[in-house]
Order: sequence, then C-alpha cells, then structure tokens
Amino acid sequence: MEADTDMQVLLKQDVEGLGRVGDIRKVKDGYARNFLIPRGLAMPATTGLRKQADQLQQAAERRRNRELATARALAARINNITLHFSARAGESGRLYGSITSAMITDALSEQLGQEVDRRHLRLDHTLRDLGEHDITFHVASGVDATFKVVVEAEGGLEKDELTEKELEAAAEEQGVVNPDEADEE
Repeated sequence: MEADTDMQVLLKQDVEGLGRVGDIRKVKDGYARNFLIPRGLAMPATTGLRKQADQLQQAAERRRNRELATARALAARINNITLHFSARAGESGRLYGSITSAMITDALSEQLGQEVDRRHLRLDHTLRDLGEHDITFHVASGVDATFKVVVEAEGGLEKDELTEKELEAAAEEQGVVNPDEADEE
C-alpha cells in the first residue's frame, strides 16, 4: 500500500481550519483529490497559479472590506433608533405580557426598511418591565449596534389584581404580621 503524499493546493474558497481564499496550502493528496478539488474548494497549485492566487486574495479582501463597510453603515443607522412599545402594566410597573424578540425585530425591520434576523438580537430574556432598555444587535463579526426600546404603560397603570384578602393571606403564609393589627395589641 502506498503512503499518502502531500500536495499543494490553491484555495478557491475559505475552508475552516485550513485557510482563506487565495492561500496555497500543503495537504494530503487524498484530501485534495477526494474532498477539496471535487467540491470546488481548491485546485492543484502550479507555478502559473501564484499570480491567480494573488488575484483571488485581493478580490476576497475587497469583498470583505465592502461587507464590513456595509455592516458598519447599518450599525450606525441602528444606533440612532428608538423603538416605542405600549403594553398593559400593573402599578408595580410589571407588564401583564412581555415584549418579545420577535416583536422587537419586526419593529426594527419596519424602521430600517429591510429584514433583520431575530437571531442577531442579543436579548437574554423578554422585556417584562416598563422603562427604557438598551438592546444590542450583532450586525457582523466585530460589528455590534445598540438601540433603545422604550416600554410605556398602555392607558396608564392598572391596579394590581390581588385583592386585600389575597395580600393578607400571602403575608400570613410568609409569617409577616400586619402592622395595623400589631398596633392594636
């Protein structure tokens, strides 16, 4: 059985763990012939391909720079956005429902005039409180934007739903003495 020999290939696309477009790498002959070349990820590196390698690298670099500039421009637009939501809330400022990432991305998409992916929103949990919240949006690798979401009470704050008796029962369960009764003793 013959041992696998090494072969030099010119990468036509970025290959994770191997290199970027235009790089010339030494790989096992079988890896090149059975995987990289048939999938169009690489071609055998000959002396005439060195110039083509430089052209591929330059074109890839220009493409990356364009994508980065586009991402930064979008981030600058997002940084200036403030989204307003109104929802029913109790006296404590806690919402009866919540403002979800889907609601936020829909409003953000509408504001920007282009679709944004909800998975790029950096939101640990849904918004359940009134007030101003800073939200981070991951635009591209190394480019994040922060915008504001303001949650306001819809039609004013509503009286919290617990009745006086329910409040007293909850206090008794936790062993809290009613201050009015303590004064009478």
